[in-house]
Amino acid sequence: MSSVTKVSVLIPAWNEADRIDGTIRAVRAIPGLHEIIVIDDGSTDDTYRVSLEAGARVVRHTTNYGKGAALYSGILAAREAEVIVFLDADMGETAVEVEKLMRPILEHRCDMTIGRLPRPSRGGFGLVKGMARRGIRLLGGIDLEAPLSGQRALNRRALGAIGSLGSGYGVEVAMTIDAARHGMRLLEVEVEMKHREYGRNLRGFLHRGKQMLQIARVLLNRWQTW
Repeated sequence: MSSVTKVSVLIPAWNEADRIDGTIRAVRAIPGLHEIIVIDDGSTDDTYRVSLEAGARVVRHTTNYGKGAALYSGILAAREAEVIVFLDADMGETAVEVEKLMRPILEHRCDMTIGRLPRPSRGGFGLVKGMARRGIRLLGGIDLEAPLSGQRALNRRALGAIGSLGSGYGVEVAMTIDAARHGMRLLEVEVEMKHREYGRNLRGFLHRGKQMLQIARVLLNRWQTW
C-alpha cells in the first residue's frame, strides 16, 4: 500500500458504543492510513467517549441528522485525504477487511470500490435490495450485487462526481447512480465483513420500511434530474 497517498476512513455512528471500539481498533491495524474519523450523529450513549479512547478523531453532531449528513460532515473534515473510505460502525474486528477496498483505488484500477459482504444468516425478503438494484440499473446503467453496501472506498475524482447525499439510508444508491452517470469506474470486491443483522422481526421490518422509503426518495430525485 502506498505510503504517500493519504487515506481517511469515515465511520458514521449513532449509539454504537457497544461495537465501535472493535471497529476502530481493527482499522487502526491497517498500515498507511492517514486518519480515522468517527462522525457521532447525535448519539445518546458513550459513542463519543469510546471513539476518542479508541484513537479516532471525532466530529460530533448534537442532533441525529442521518447517515448522509454524517458522511457529508466527515468529507468536510477529511480535507487532506486523497482516498476516502466509508465504513459502518458495527463491523467490529471484521473491519480490517476494508483494506481490500482500498487497494484497487490506490493501484488506480478503479474510482470506487463497493464491498460485497457474505449473505446474512437472518436476512429479509430482498425487496429493498431488489428495488435499489433495479433503480441503479435504470438510472445509472450498471448492475450491482451489493447496491446497499455501506462499505466503500473512492478517490477524489469519484467524490467530485457525487451530488447531494441526502440524509438517510439512500446515500449508497445516490452515490452509485451519480458516479456511474459521470463515467466513474466502479468495482465490487468480496469482503469477509459482518455487521448487525436485522431479521424477520418487528425491528427488522421497521428498519427495512424506513430504508425503502428513503431509497425511493433518492430514486425519484435522480429520475427528476436525469
